Amino acid sequence: MSTTIESIEKQIGENPILLYMKGTPQLPQCGFSAQTVQAVMSCGERFAFVNILDNPDIRAELPKYANWPTFPQLWVNGELVGGCDIVVEMYQSGELEPLIKQAAQEASAE
Repeated sequence: MSTTIESIEKQIGENPILLYMKGTPQLPQCGFSAQTVQAVMSCGERFAFVNILDNPDIRAELPKYANWPTFPQLWVNGELVGGCDIVVEMYQSGELEPLIKQAAQEASAE
């Protein structure tokens, strides 16, 4: 039986673009998750997600692991990009799409 932290590390390691969020991309359960999903989806690449409402252990442990207290959390290539404000800001400034596209491209090249 792996620990929650091991599960989190595995998810982050196996998914080049990973969003920890409340709900699902099709049915976000909070406004911040909805805004973040919209920004990530508009980059046009597939991404993984974890619904923290279905995973209370991850919801409890990830903020400590990431040193980031809130959700959603966007992880790209094993690095925490940030939460809603940062992701939306990066999208609006044009920084998010190249980051997402590069991660997707590198993942498909492996």
